[in-house]
Amino acid sequence: MSDTGSQTLSPETIVDFLAGIFDRRGGEEYLGEPVTMAEHMLQGAHFAEQAGEAEIIVVAALLHDIGHFTSEFGTFSMDDVEDRHHEEAGARVLEQFFPTLVTDCVRYHVAAKRYLCATDPAYLGKLSAASVHSLNLQGGPMSADEVVEFEKNGNCEEIVRVRLYDDAGKQADLTTQPFSYYAPMVQRIVDAHCGGTA
Repeated sequence: MSDTGSQTLSPETIVDFLAGIFDRRGGEEYLGEPVTMAEHMLQGAHFAEQAGEAEIIVVAALLHDIGHFTSEFGTFSMDDVEDRHHEEAGARVLEQFFPTLVTDCVRYHVAAKRYLCATDPAYLGKLSAASVHSLNLQGGPMSADEVVEFEKNGNCEEIVRVRLYDDAGKQADLTTQPFSYYAPMVQRIVDAHCGGTA
């Protein structure tokens, strides 16, 4: 269980909790991009679904940036002055309820950007200005040793795919489904991991 202030999370309540974050906080600016936070994450899920990805990848794309809302999670301090390490914040909350594939896609989507910058010469040129700025805060392209280490992750391929859906999800005025459309999908992933039947 995770205690987030007055609310104790469980497999039965985590999806409603996440839906509430989208409702309360989704309209916030997304780091200088022409989309809101909710639009960005919903677009990631949209592109994953359009590509025919399995539900688990669609859910990972949907939730990859949930850690930006660290004030929703009572376990994180406010002494993060530059890079907030939102990827770790999100993964720490989700890992109680989601399989490793989902939490790895959340935890390492920033690393995947650094990895792609190091291994794909064309990738850096495709990043938005805001993403380049955050890349500099996040350590820049990976070193050769970091690339080797990253590739040891058994979910490396999926993490990179979710990163590319993340990059795509920055289109102004794109119509997507709301969180409620994905909620049953999210619950199925939680139930499969936690053994629930709801």
